[in-house]
Amino acid sequence: MTAITVQNLSKTFVRGFLRRRTVALRGIDFAVEEGEVFGFLGPNGAGKTTTIKILMGLLFPNGGTARIFGRPVGSRCAKAKVGYLPERPYFYEYLTARELLDLVGRLYGIEAGERRRRIDAMIERVGLSHAADRALRGYSKGMLQRVGLAQALLPDTPLVVLDEPASGLDPIGRKDVRDLILAEKARGKTIFFSTHILADATTLCDRVAILAGGRIRGIGALDELLSAKIDRVDVVFRAPEPAIEALRDAAGGAVRTTAEGSVASFDDEAQAASFLRAVLDAGGTVREVVPHRRTLEEIFVEKAAAGREASSS
Repeated sequence: MTAITVQNLSKTFVRGFLRRRTVALRGIDFAVEEGEVFGFLGPNGAGKTTTIKILMGLLFPNGGTARIFGRPVGSRCAKAKVGYLPERPYFYEYLTARELLDLVGRLYGIEAGERRRRIDAMIERVGLSHAADRALRGYSKGMLQRVGLAQALLPDTPLVVLDEPASGLDPIGRKDVRDLILAEKARGKTIFFSTHILADATTLCDRVAILAGGRIRGIGALDELLSAKIDRVDVVFRAPEPAIEALRDAAGGAVRTTAEGSVASFDDEAQAASFLRAVLDAGGTVREVVPHRRTLEEIFVEKAAAGREASSS
């Protein structure tokens, strides 16, 4: 079953006395399959949090539909299947972490004995055993983020939605979050999370969607996105000195010398293959062929720039 289905979703905000309109979403479509980790990427103001709030029933779209496990978002049966961490979670500061998790467990209808067992286990998992009975007003931002993760995972729902889950965390905390996400995936959970930390998306995601200017600019498996285009092919070779000048001409003059040998760079694989034959015909040897593919960061910047241009036009 598809965990999340979004079709032609649009949202426009109208603000102030002059009723100024801000278009946040411009008819987006995507689907999240059950059991996958799906990354929702985009720059600030792209519409990521707006989309997530619509999925959680906190905002109403102006057009389009969104469903969770086939049920309309905002319905009671849809909400019962989701654990949610907002971008900037706010909790009653006079509660302790244990009391907050008990409240969340009650809201999800978890029986008392099972609730206590899950709370103890979850506090341990997020590394807050030392502060479980301390009021949240004394927590740092990173500690509050860990509590937010705990309350999102406590109900043991089939879908977990995390809005910037690594926000405010140090490198150790970010690693803990990654480990938690991978552990939940191993248990068969579906994870949908937004982030601007591209390293996390590269490490964790089965598929990603890149949102910019209120539109989906790219969607698919990471290996498909990253291997979609080879920007450059480097050929590392050695050749007899008399042949170097001719090979330099064959490479269009783009030959440099390194400790490993001479290096020629080409825009595509066909050019590189032709040069390889020239090296071998000249009595040389090929030491290495290195294709350079686009990184996720380069794709992200490209799509974000396209989104800004589209929004301003």
